[in-house]
Amino acid sequence: MTTQLSSGQVWQAIEKELFAVIGMVTAHQESRTAGVMYTVRDRKLYFSTHTSAWKTRHITANPHVSATIPIAKRIPVMPWIKIPAATITISGTARVFPASEVSPDLLRAILGPLADDLHAIEETSVIEVTPAGDFITYGVGVSLREMRDPEIARGRAPV
Repeated sequence: MTTQLSSGQVWQAIEKELFAVIGMVTAHQESRTAGVMYTVRDRKLYFSTHTSAWKTRHITANPHVSATIPIAKRIPVMPWIKIPAATITISGTARVFPASEVSPDLLRAILGPLADDLHAIEETSVIEVTPAGDFITYGVGVSLREMRDPEIARGRAPV
């Protein structure tokens, strides 16, 4: 039995994290991934990258992306025991735009102290990911014991 999660539960888990792996496709149809630090606003993920970075070029050429958000799992009294991370995976459409077009509040959330550096802003692009379809989850909202059973650990929720 697949775990039934609400959209709100999944968004809550996404908002508690800050790291995601973004999947994209190059102009030569080769898959690539990149780790990014993100923030969430209005149920969209935002992250920054250098304007000339390969992420920027690939996503501009093909805006169809995926994002997998790992969620660390631990046993509080035995932190040395390795446990697979829970995950939330989304697919969506990305939009690339100059950092100068972002609201000051969002820019500060993405760039931190660099939000005041005009030179850094000139060289930075912001990527907005709008999720579509369903969230695919593993281990979200279940106990460590239940994570051992794929039928229980798998979940799906509408975006």
